[in-house]
Amino acid sequence: MTGSIVVGYTATDAGADAAALGARLARSIGATLHLVIVLPTEGTRSAAVPPERAYEEHIRSQARKWLADAVVRLPQELTRSGHVRFSESFAEGLIAAGEEFDARVIVIGAAGGGILGRHRLGSVASELLHSSTIPVALAPVGTAQEDDHVIPRVTVAVGSRPGADALLDEAVSLAGDSRVDLRLVSLVPFDVPPGLDTGAIRTVGDNHAQEVLAVATELLPDGRTAAVEKAPGDSVEDAVANLSWLPGEVVLVGSSRLAQPRRLFLGSTAAKMLHELPVPMIVVPRTRNEAGDR
Repeated sequence: MTGSIVVGYTATDAGADAAALGARLARSIGATLHLVIVLPTEGTRSAAVPPERAYEEHIRSQARKWLADAVVRLPQELTRSGHVRFSESFAEGLIAAGEEFDARVIVIGAAGGGILGRHRLGSVASELLHSSTIPVALAPVGTAQEDDHVIPRVTVAVGSRPGADALLDEAVSLAGDSRVDLRLVSLVPFDVPPGLDTGAIRTVGDNHAQEVLAVATELLPDGRTAAVEKAPGDSVEDAVANLSWLPGEVVLVGSSRLAQPRRLFLGSTAAKMLHELPVPMIVVPRTRNEAGDR
């Protein structure tokens, strides 16, 4: 059972990017795709907007039309549907829809004004990344222009901070369900205390990477492989910029250690990665506390 994919849809370029990434994920793992438009509840609208029944119906009708048009443009082999939901905030409505549809991931597009192929966080993304109980996938600007329709490889940025086990589990699951190989990129050199010499940092990173590789190899289904790739550079940004990326690839990162269990919080390392990433990023909640309990 692979669950479903929920896309936070708007009739904009960002909405088209999110729908395209959602379709790629759904097609790769055989999941149902749900496009969701979240409209504000009556209490959150401006006082200048009259809460008249005719106006309410117009807004709902327009949202349903946008959804119908978007669903038709999705790959025909997908099981897909559109939904209108109401909430005090777009992010809150998406989380509720994700829980309703047992979503494996919630997908959103970049904020307006971003550079083609890059990420730009808007208010909805920021709210989701501080509150979601479900992994959040961020689609770079221009995702809808790409021709690929399946994930060719899954990359996971592994470290040694709390939540690393949950992150690896999610990456292995996504790679296995997508029937692709897994690439491990160690971020341990950026997680160690300051002051360690270069040799010590390299030793810590290499040892940890091999330990994670052994676990991933054991967890992956037959026929799938895992490999470690060193991220070259003196900073997170350098490392990400120097890595090679396959068209359509996704990278998984974990929440900050400051996040509450089962909640997201985009940490400083992931935020730095986001500035250089040319591929979608999926942020995974810490589903375990520091004692290892679920």
